[in-house]
Amino acid sequence: GEVSATAFSGRDWQEHLFNELGRFAPREAVLDTAAWEDVELREFLRLRLDCRCELGREEDFAPDRAMETARKQFRTGLEDLPGEAEAAVRACGGLLIYLYETQKTDLSHLTAFRYYTGGEFMELDLTARRNLELTETMRGKEKKGSLLWVLDKTKTPMGGRMLRSWLERPLLSVTDIDRRSSAVAALVDDTIRREELIAGMTGLGDMERLIGRIVYGTAGGRDLTSLRAAMEKLPNLKEQLSGFSDRRLTELTAELDTLDDISGDIAAAICDEPPFSVREGSIIRDGFNEEVDRLRHILKSGKGVMAEMEAKEKEKTGIRTLKIGYNKVFGYYIEVSNAFKEQVPETYIRKQTLVNGERFITQELKDLEHEILTASERVVALEYELFSALRQQIADNAGRIQKTAAAVAECDALCSFASVAVHNNFCRPEVDESGVIEIREGRHPVVEKVLKDSLFVPNDTFMGEKEERVAIITGPNMAGKSTYMRQVALIVLMAQMGSFVPAKYAHIGVVDRIFTRIGASDDLSAGQSTFMVEMTEVSDILHQATKNSLLILDEIGRGTSTFDGMAIARAVLEYCADKKTLGAKTLFATHYHELTEMENTLPGTVNYNIAVKRRGEDIIFLRKIIPGGADRSYGIEVAKLAGLPEKVVQRAKVILKELEDENGVQYVAARKETDQVSLDAM
Repeated sequence: GEVSATAFSGRDWQEHLFNELGRFAPREAVLDTAAWEDVELREFLRLRLDCRCELGREEDFAPDRAMETARKQFRTGLEDLPGEAEAAVRACGGLLIYLYETQKTDLSHLTAFRYYTGGEFMELDLTARRNLELTETMRGKEKKGSLLWVLDKTKTPMGGRMLRSWLERPLLSVTDIDRRSSAVAALVDDTIRREELIAGMTGLGDMERLIGRIVYGTAGGRDLTSLRAAMEKLPNLKEQLSGFSDRRLTELTAELDTLDDISGDIAAAICDEPPFSVREGSIIRDGFNEEVDRLRHILKSGKGVMAEMEAKEKEKTGIRTLKIGYNKVFGYYIEVSNAFKEQVPETYIRKQTLVNGERFITQELKDLEHEILTASERVVALEYELFSALRQQIADNAGRIQKTAAAVAECDALCSFASVAVHNNFCRPEVDESGVIEIREGRHPVVEKVLKDSLFVPNDTFMGEKEERVAIITGPNMAGKSTYMRQVALIVLMAQMGSFVPAKYAHIGVVDRIFTRIGASDDLSAGQSTFMVEMTEVSDILHQATKNSLLILDEIGRGTSTFDGMAIARAVLEYCADKKTLGAKTLFATHYHELTEMENTLPGTVNYNIAVKRRGEDIIFLRKIIPGGADRSYGIEVAKLAGLPEKVVQRAKVILKELEDENGVQYVAARKETDQVSLDAM
């Protein structure tokens, strides 16, 4: 039942639109004619997001009609909108008309229109989302191994959805971040009450989806009993929540309505185990409605009712042999033997003459027959009527139920953050607008969970507003450069979600966007080489980043020749570091060791490398980031670790020695990454 809208204009509107669509990953998009004719947009939706596109009617998107439709639908949210919001209202109006026509049902649960702007949330493009493996892994497209897998310990479906939306939309406002992390801190500190809250939410049904079905008119008896079961957990939940003094948790306590009246109405009307279909009866509880009870009594005791009538007629007429029978031709009848023919009352209507008696009917008998034969249909119709009235009554309270469901969802997501923080030894980060990123003993939240046999080696990070903005990281492949850089990005992201972070201490200056360029993701289906994809991604980053962004750049320039690549890498590095051009916080991993000289010439640049220990011809990665540049690449040693045949490894050493001897000093300048490049080629 949520309706959110935003609009983009200016030079980069398409980039922002694609990022926003990528975040929501819609299943269906309704486009006006102009959007339909935008081939790039349609291909992005269809190919990248696997989204079905529908062409809406142009008149449905007309400003006046769209605004009128929105005004009729929404009670709140259309006041004081900025000028650029007109496009969003038009889109919303066109979508509403499409929904009215396709759903053929009530949409009264859509009551609030929410217009949001770009400044509320950190924007993440598809590349960053994929590289950082926020909701699914790059390889298997599975939740396990993603950040969501680590953070999501929610107990309700709506809590799971809310936590995911927080992950997709980290906050930019320090106040909002602090409000959320304060609530998490309060839950972390009170173990007993937190665990009681978690226990109280376990198994609580999906109130948001249920109320959606109720308003749509598609909910059955089982949906109502599920809703009742969820509501019956609310009083305990409210009581547990009221024990916290934190401001946000106090607000949630106030927003959480126990809905006793609605759950009471459902309990009174609907039996505990209703049938699947609402049109088969047996759905209304005994004792709820007199007429339903009477009809059920007739159905259950049809024979008994006839026996009672037979006894009554015998007494009234004094005819001892009188009996009531039934056949398919006449229905129910009264049979009297010839000996008592004279005693038959005038109200009896003769129906059939037999050899030894006669058969009669009476008006009372016919009425009773009608009751018995139609009781089944009537009770089913009446039960459906009563059920529909109750369903409508609940639908009229949709706003209350949605508000409570949202409070439960937020409580669940906050408890999940707190639980994860406690079990994984996370700390509460200090978040401000200082522009500084300082992390002590930071860890990668996912990698440390996946490592079964060995401990994760923590690392420190410092990136200042003026000094040490750009870190050049050198060291061999497999040593942990990518893990380290991703870990910094994830800690920043988690801090801006309001979560605790995997570190001993963290001070995070809010970043507006995180950009990543990691690994070779060939877009061969689109006919683009590794190098072309890499350069396109770098180009997008340099155009869109601001001085408040965080850039994660891995192996820039590796897809082309050594000197070309080094020249591009250096130029990109200079652009990122120079405050006149960009001046953004950048983690730059490279095999071009020559770039380490820039520490001396480029202000704000500092060298780090991954420590390696040598034992004879073997190497051990210590996974520790230490100041200074790496002395060499260890490409052949890494190749050996990767399991290349010994013959190949020894031959590589011979070739390397020959190349060094042949090329002398000139080759040594470029040599240190050559063995690495050749390893990649292998």
